[in-house]
Amino acid sequence: MNVSSSIDTRGWISRLAVVLTVAVALSGGHAAPRAQQEASAKPAVTVYKSPTCGCCSKWVDHMRANGFAVKTVDVEDVSAVKRTHGVPPRVGSCHTALVDGYVVEGHVPADAVARLLRERPDVAGLAVPGMPIGSPGMEVGDRRDPYSIMSFDKTGRYVVYERR
Repeated sequence: MNVSSSIDTRGWISRLAVVLTVAVALSGGHAAPRAQQEASAKPAVTVYKSPTCGCCSKWVDHMRANGFAVKTVDVEDVSAVKRTHGVPPRVGSCHTALVDGYVVEGHVPADAVARLLRERPDVAGLAVPGMPIGSPGMEVGDRRDPYSIMSFDKTGRYVVYERR
């Protein structure tokens, strides 16, 4: 190696070091793991649930595994939260979540929530009525019952958004 190429190599390494330093500074001093970056890209979800409901906790785990940052609020009377946010009684379930101006009632799959947030339809929210076996948080072995994801508006009107 001659002196000229040695100087060029050191210059290239110096420039690379500067680029990496700037990249780390822009990332807040550290490179965030991919799951953390994806979670921060999606709006936070606040879930109102009973402190003793295991399937609600499993749904929270499902949402987190799909990149959502989730905060849980244990309440003794989830029905009050449902009434406050206009969930029609016929589409009710065991927990109610709020995300970016929408209500998510029950065991709605994370990909349906992502679709709702991407498409932004003029609805109050989505619901999976009841607690169908095989929906997120309601997994029981290999059994999967068919179910509908309903959209609902502020007047209480609801229609099928998607079938699973």
